[in-house]
Amino acid sequence: MVAFPEARRPGGHAALVVAVAVCYFAAGRLGLLCKLTVDGAVVTPIWPPTGVAVAALLILGVRYWPGVTIGAYLIVLSLDAPVLYSLGYLVGNTLAPVGAVVLLRRAGFRTDLRRLRDGLALVFFGALGAMLISSTVGVVLLVATDRMPAHTFWTVWLAWWVGDAMGVLLVTPLLLLFSHARGLRPTPRRWEAAALAGAAVCVVPPAVYSHLSLLFLVYPLIIWGALRFELVGSMLCALATSVPAAVAATKGAGAFGGLSRLEVMAKLQGFNGTMALTALLLSAVITEQRHTRRSVERACEELVEVLEHLTAGEAPPPRPAPEDADPLLRPGDDARPPPGRP
Repeated sequence: MVAFPEARRPGGHAALVVAVAVCYFAAGRLGLLCKLTVDGAVVTPIWPPTGVAVAALLILGVRYWPGVTIGAYLIVLSLDAPVLYSLGYLVGNTLAPVGAVVLLRRAGFRTDLRRLRDGLALVFFGALGAMLISSTVGVVLLVATDRMPAHTFWTVWLAWWVGDAMGVLLVTPLLLLFSHARGLRPTPRRWEAAALAGAAVCVVPPAVYSHLSLLFLVYPLIIWGALRFELVGSMLCALATSVPAAVAATKGAGAFGGLSRLEVMAKLQGFNGTMALTALLLSAVITEQRHTRRSVERACEELVEVLEHLTAGEAPPPRPAPEDADPLLRPGDDARPPPGRP
């Protein structure tokens, strides 16, 4: 995981808060490039700032939440929204990422996403659960400020909620992966990675812009990326597909042609959601299985080494501590307190 020693220096905390705000605002401007009008309200099928905010608070800590609020405030300024709605937007879009991080930490979430439980926690706690806060607060304020009729509440609420959740599902895993980039080795399968990228370039545009609705053609690419390159391969394929799909949806082109705005939103969000879930959960399962296999192989090697020393009449060598063990505990120490002591 990336360390930030500058945070301990004078002004380091403020600098990181500003960096979070800038990244949040930049992601928001990118997200506003693809927007749809659903029942008179402007929504984005993918809202990247939520993914940036959740990843930043997971990596840096919850105490950097002012960066999220400042970034949201800059976005509100560019939209010329009413004061009441602006305040509610700031509250909702700050509480949602903070709530996501709190839920994920209570679930024992690990940012390396090597376990299936981490992928499930990110989906249900980080994306689907916590993003209920921002969508509910935002749509309630739209109705309260007469910017939207009350009878369209659930349609706009669903579009808002799914857009925020998609930002977490597509952006957060990649940012968390990059935060562990120092521990990753360059892949030896460079030619296969180039072949996967070339296949994506050849398959994604026809799948998205064809009137035959060939969106299902991208799933073999996601499976290929997950099997061979784990999280980075599957999520990059998902992101490279979701962005052109969102652009085509806003233009009403290709697979989204001839549909109403509500139908376009439903089709796009259904496609993006199933694609992101497939990429995230499949890669988590594969990574967990490979990690388990390597652990079993190491245990077998240690057992063979111990048997060799015992056969030779020597004492077995001391075993190194596992990678996920507490560094403060020495081999042989028990993490539990002695009997009779608290």
